[in-house]
Amino acid sequence: MANDALPRTENDGENPYNVTQASRIYFLPNLMTAGNLFCGFMAIIWCIRAHYDMQGVDPSAPTITPVASELYTRAVWFIFGAMAFDMLDGRLARMGGRESLFGAEFDSLADIVSFGLAPALMVFFLILSPTQGYPVFRNIGGLLGFIYLLCAAIRLARFNVITNPLLHQHRDTRPSSKEFIGLPVPAAAGTVASLVLFLLNLAAHDRSLQHWALALPPLLLLIAMLMVSTVRYPSGKQIDLQTKTRLTTFVLFGAVAAAVVAFKEYGMFFVCLGYIFFGLVRHWRRNVLARRAPAL
Repeated sequence: MANDALPRTENDGENPYNVTQASRIYFLPNLMTAGNLFCGFMAIIWCIRAHYDMQGVDPSAPTITPVASELYTRAVWFIFGAMAFDMLDGRLARMGGRESLFGAEFDSLADIVSFGLAPALMVFFLILSPTQGYPVFRNIGGLLGFIYLLCAAIRLARFNVITNPLLHQHRDTRPSSKEFIGLPVPAAAGTVASLVLFLLNLAAHDRSLQHWALALPPLLLLIAMLMVSTVRYPSGKQIDLQTKTRLTTFVLFGAVAAAVVAFKEYGMFFVCLGYIFFGLVRHWRRNVLARRAPAL
């Protein structure tokens, strides 16, 4: 009875502090989350199968077999499928006014599999595999994969804490839904997945990934650190059928979508990189303006 006396939120008619209401399982949003989890599980399965297919390859020759390339490609598309399900579950919950603490926790558990563990295995098995021909990767490959997974878990835990309604009983204290604090985990996983597609496409001719191997550890560390940083990234949560935009913005998004369709693997990779560096550049500009403000 004490829980029933706690305040209700202004956005919905239910009390998120009530144990029964907070643990409700709403069918459609959580079905999408289950789809997210399934895609992440399948991505892991395909990564493991691709790794076994590479067992007979000479470690001194940085090659990738056609079968392994196909299996890794399937794993990438399952990660993209998980991203689609992740976008749908939150949107369906908000549209129906059926957000719950259970749904938030279930979503994070699915995310750590689809956007944490699955990309980390890709990082270790393919991008930083000992078959790349650099012996040092045998020592740091697993470490970098774990750092990525650790940062993804910390990012999801922090997100759950700062958005928990117990900390925001008044509407004006809730964090803005227009921006994410830190690189979102799905965006980080999408960058890794698009990077894999990019490299597989380059390796389609000579089956070699060695020339790109040295640039990968710094990029992966950057992605991991951005997930736990305070760099703000734009959120698309408020975009719906009623959203209005400027003509220039509409044309820009149309051009980006056309580039992704036209250039496929290259387009997706550079769009993901553009999102990452957009947040970095904007963060740097804000810091510069903040330091100059007192002088003005």
